[in-house]
Amino acid sequence: MATTAVRTAAHRAAPRGRRAYGIAPTAILLLGAVYCLLPVSWVLVAATKSKAELFSTTAFAPGTGLLSNLADLAAYRDGVFWLWLGNTFLYAGGGALLSTAVSTISGYALAKYDFRGRNLVFNMLIGGILVPAVVLAVPQYLLMSAVGLADTYWSVLLPQILHPYGIYLARIYATAAVPDALLEAGRIDGAGHWLLLRRVALPLMLPGMVTIFLFQFVAIWNNFLLPFIMLGDDQKFPLTVGLYTLLAAGANQPSLYNLIITGALVSIVPLVALFLTMQRYWRTDLAGGALK
Repeated sequence: MATTAVRTAAHRAAPRGRRAYGIAPTAILLLGAVYCLLPVSWVLVAATKSKAELFSTTAFAPGTGLLSNLADLAAYRDGVFWLWLGNTFLYAGGGALLSTAVSTISGYALAKYDFRGRNLVFNMLIGGILVPAVVLAVPQYLLMSAVGLADTYWSVLLPQILHPYGIYLARIYATAAVPDALLEAGRIDGAGHWLLLRRVALPLMLPGMVTIFLFQFVAIWNNFLLPFIMLGDDQKFPLTVGLYTLLAAGANQPSLYNLIITGALVSIVPLVALFLTMQRYWRTDLAGGALK
């Protein structure tokens, strides 16, 4: 009887222990979410405040000046903010597209073709992931300056094309998503390398390509150091550098703080829209993996 009671108590206590163990990771994730979303929430609320409300009301009390802030931002220096926004779309969109293309082709070649030095090339790429971008910024500027591309759009676009982490992801995804038997069947049917890449590999690698594109788009969109070093003409600035110049000017003109906060809010909207638009590719890939 005593043994049975002990076993019953142990069985009852076990689910409680598992539940307690499962609550801890959830709580940590919730704390991480609050930590990440709290600054975004503050920007969202602060952008609604007028110049007087920004410094006179509590942090998370909404204001009444959102429309006037947007109008002031659009009118600042004849709409230079929208020029910065267009430049950012050019850098992030163009750089992410080119980087995705280079990463996809390189990763596919490293995954599906056996050639001399393949492992050496891949190991060098892995080593490139470990090198901080700040270490490469000054040498990249010197190279661009030597070929006459400093202070041009190309000086920001070109360094973003070759991305070691994107090539690494493409190789991993090509290895898992593109069966060797399918490629071999295509070769037996007479398909060449480029035809196999276009008709077989790229459709299967589409979710991985979307992932690489999103990572690169966000990285370039938020990049500050490279354009800050490369560019001197504020007509070519992206949003990160443009808002930094506003912040520096705001030390002497506190009225610019409303424009900075509103500009930060506007700069978040395209990233949110991009993720909401492209997440369906991830869902398709997850559903396909479940069916397999």
